[in-house]
Amino acid sequence: MIQHRYRSRFFRFAAGLVAGAALLAACSQMPQAPRNESAALSATPSAAAAPAPAQLGTQWGEGIESKTRTVVARRLSAQPDEVALLGYNDAASVRRDAGHNPERRLNLLLAQGDVEWSVLDENDRPLPMQRARRSSDIFRLAGIEGSRYTLRFRNLSDRGYEVIATVDGLDVLSGKPGSLRNGGYVLRPQQVLDIEGFRKSQNEVAAFRFAAPGRAYAANTEAGDVRNIGVIGAALFELEQPEAPRRPRRDAASPQPNAFPADGSYAPPPRYRK
Repeated sequence: MIQHRYRSRFFRFAAGLVAGAALLAACSQMPQAPRNESAALSATPSAAAAPAPAQLGTQWGEGIESKTRTVVARRLSAQPDEVALLGYNDAASVRRDAGHNPERRLNLLLAQGDVEWSVLDENDRPLPMQRARRSSDIFRLAGIEGSRYTLRFRNLSDRGYEVIATVDGLDVLSGKPGSLRNGGYVLRPQQVLDIEGFRKSQNEVAAFRFAAPGRAYAANTEAGDVRNIGVIGAALFELEQPEAPRRPRRDAASPQPNAFPADGSYAPPPRYRK
């Protein structure tokens, strides 16, 4: 089961638009035989470049309207085509990790160049990424406490992909520990997926905002682990066929009352310590 996400913060629906189409997979169908076993190791960071202690985390921010619909799709393989990591920290720590004259980029190319991954600031400008060390495969970006950011995935190919994203080790859809078995957002060919926050419901996300580690969502929810603060993950699975709209239920127009409306598969709100 995969759901289609479209943006409405600026009253723009992403369905059918190149500027913002995305779909959300609640439970993808996966074949048993792996196709590319080495892909999951393609972005493993080198142990020689230990990052500085996290000075920034990601907080559960304000609500942003973001609706979804359900579609059906199938992964080509149970193994991802790519798994990528992106570290983040305060500017001083990133400079210290990167050293002199580091390699800089505005995006990362994933899945052999099919998908372009960037992180945008509040003004939709890409945040520069810097390679930590010459011997390291991981890039890092500098954040500013209190600033909002967005994960952007641009599909440059004619293939469809499912994107599983995690922030501080937590799945951006469910708020649970990240797993390649989780469902994700579906990125159509030649289109763009913007992930603006942790999904609260089918209609809303909680904005990603850089914050002190103690205010991070991962530090204030049972599923979180403070050791994972400061890293963003992305896994891509190529889809076997274009997604198809799910047939609506007959009673969809008149839903029944729900005695437990807070229970669901989306991220639960944080519980901050006093």
